[in-house]
Amino acid sequence: MGEKGRPIHLGAGVMPASFKVLHDPVKNYETIIADFGECAIGRVAPIDLGFWWIILLCAYTKSTGDTSLAELPKCQRGIRLILTLCLSEAFDTFPTLLCADGCCMIDRRMGVYEYPIEIQALFFMALRCALYLLKNDDEGKECADRISKRLHALSYHMRSFFWLDIKQLNDIYRYKTEEYSHTAVNKFNVMPDSLPDWVFDFMPTRGGYFIGNVSPARMDFRWFCLSNCIAILSSLATPEQASAIMDLIESRWEELVGEMPLKICYPAMESHEWRIVTGCDPKNTG
Repeated sequence: MGEKGRPIHLGAGVMPASFKVLHDPVKNYETIIADFGECAIGRVAPIDLGFWWIILLCAYTKSTGDTSLAELPKCQRGIRLILTLCLSEAFDTFPTLLCADGCCMIDRRMGVYEYPIEIQALFFMALRCALYLLKNDDEGKECADRISKRLHALSYHMRSFFWLDIKQLNDIYRYKTEEYSHTAVNKFNVMPDSLPDWVFDFMPTRGGYFIGNVSPARMDFRWFCLSNCIAILSSLATPEQASAIMDLIESRWEELVGEMPLKICYPAMESHEWRIVTGCDPKNTG
């Protein structure tokens, strides 16, 4: 929710979700129509498209050494518009980005919503890329100052509250609930009973990962591949956390890799849900 309670439709008007080519057989003419989420399930435009555009523009600029594209007024304005939307003041007080259900490319039926690690890792990487791309003019400096403040708060929040290893898992297991003070350890009032049984067997002695989501009274303990890899690439993860993520993949190779390159999510579905849930790929199940 934005100012005065108006909803912020993240992604809408920023980057098209997809393109459709309409062919006129009479005139033998083709027209490209952009879809900004109108054709998506729930009419939700994916916010990660805007982030990927900034990230890919940064990758192109660094690999080619050609800054002319990124310095175009249209590109500079596009970067600022995306960041203005994502850095705007709202009632949401977290440094993380509040997102609607189905806002990213992960299968919508996986229940990714609120503060998914997928979006937060891309958000962090896009902010760092934008710092590299923005010109050193008045508009660029103002945007860069806002980015620097958000990066500091976001990195602390993610590294502190989204990180899970054997020590943190034991701490959560011993959490007290209903704590009301600045010194509260259980800041999100997570119930220890909500810990899934599989996470105790999944967590190795050496290793750790960024969990799928953290919100009041709820933690999503699933391991997501892309977000943890992006966290390493973008330096969202500390060197120690980056090593722990790789140690976890090595320790749980059969569960996370098996006979395929790398699973998107673990555990993706439970029991035989993949047989009845439309749109889920059986190879991504636990």
